[in-house]
Amino acid sequence: MSGSSGGDHGGERNGGAADERSLFQPPAKPPAASAETGAGSKTLIATDRVSKYYPVQRGFFARQERFVHAVDGVSLRVCRGETMGLVGESGCGKSTLGRLMLRLVEPTFGRVLFDGNDITHVSQRTLRPLRRRMQIIFQDPYSSLNPRMTVGEIVGEALTIHRLVKTRADEEARIVALLERVGMRADALNRYPHEFSGGQRQRIGIARALAVEPEFIVCDEPISALDVSIQAQIINLLLELQETMGLAYLFVSHDLAVVQHVSHRVAVMYLGKIVERAPAERLYREPRHPYTRALLAAAPRPDPERKRVRLVLEGDVPSPIDPPAGCTFHPRCPRAVPGTCDREVPRLEEVVEGSGHKVACWNPHTE
Repeated sequence: MSGSSGGDHGGERNGGAADERSLFQPPAKPPAASAETGAGSKTLIATDRVSKYYPVQRGFFARQERFVHAVDGVSLRVCRGETMGLVGESGCGKSTLGRLMLRLVEPTFGRVLFDGNDITHVSQRTLRPLRRRMQIIFQDPYSSLNPRMTVGEIVGEALTIHRLVKTRADEEARIVALLERVGMRADALNRYPHEFSGGQRQRIGIARALAVEPEFIVCDEPISALDVSIQAQIINLLLELQETMGLAYLFVSHDLAVVQHVSHRVAVMYLGKIVERAPAERLYREPRHPYTRALLAAAPRPDPERKRVRLVLEGDVPSPIDPPAGCTFHPRCPRAVPGTCDREVPRLEEVVEGSGHKVACWNPHTE
């Protein structure tokens, strides 16, 4: 979070006609080094001050370039066999960050490191073998599967691309094994996606992700489109696969209860930035950032009689095209300090040495 200015909206073009390549070039801002990437050999994938800005053109003759700050200076790591939960309001940049880690979206600034190697600017040819080691499970099981392909073709496509099988018989045996591993019957092999329920389709999506034996999977809100009765089954399946295969997950969700259940650590995102990060148990027990406390206070609980402090946030989420200066949360923060929070960007710093609990706030809660 440090050194990332929320008021940086892009520079003005030089006068005269610009060639097409110069359109919407983001403002020059070299990435700073981050301690997040030096976490040791247990780190599988990490981002170092990564940002993603999307250009916005306002009129054909507009001279001022503006950008949507989808992700802004985020450093995050996921260790082997770990689940990193990522929570925040819709539109805060959670899914974009997951795609940046997979190089499905190209970063504007910063670096992505996989297994200690910088993969930010490697070619698609070099990146292709790494695709086996990192996969994604999409949010919508209805639109993420090709309706014109059978389940066998969907799951087996990666096997063919990466040349993991030599014969058709080997491919079919492996697909059947994958389907059975996620709780599907072998006779699903020759059927089409429209013949299955949402939960079954998501199981097919999980089988597709597992086909290449990955080490890291981005779970992009994998249960939000499913019935409540099915959600627990998918969550239990993901936990079982993690235990047996040693998988690492980035679990993106707005469901705070689910994130608490599945995650080892949790990061809270607001307007493209990480505002708090901690071990899951500690974050839910002792949230320090006002935004985290507001999220937890608004989440439904199974015991409605239990008293809890209500935190009311004023105003709306600022536009990511024109984020506030200083702390981006200060216009809605009940603890904002005039002259500090509205001017200076807070660093993501540890609240208790050795706790792993970091918060980006000039006036965090201390109780």
